[in-house]
Amino acid sequence: MSRSQHSGAGGPSLRLLRVGENIRHAMSAILTRGEVQDPALNTASITVSEVRVSPDLRNATIFVMPLGGDKEGAIVKALNHHATFIRGQLSRSVTMKYMPRLRFLIDESFDEASHIEALLKDPRVVRDLEHDEPQEGDED
Repeated sequence: MSRSQHSGAGGPSLRLLRVGENIRHAMSAILTRGEVQDPALNTASITVSEVRVSPDLRNATIFVMPLGGDKEGAIVKALNHHATFIRGQLSRSVTMKYMPRLRFLIDESFDEASHIEALLKDPRVVRDLEHDEPQEGDED
């Protein structure tokens, strides 16, 4: 396979990352300007944390998180309901041959990070980590 289709680590190619980032910026601008007329979205402050684009550029998954984490279900439902309108708005600001179909999901990475941080602060884990660190005078 060519380098343009896959990166060396098996992750998304640079092209997919660039397209996702362009869509993320445009999506943030659309939400900031309040172009989507929906009661659930008008009062919410929404963060667009990541956009993952499929390798064929036909589908995009947009990860969002409302500020404060309130009304997550209603916000994702409203965004998915207006996905066609948002896709049309994105096509005006992101130049692509085909604008991908959009799917919105709640970004759970913040919850995962909080969970991992809580685990690392557990006294048993702290004790084990301190015990495993080599001392300066130790010879191995």
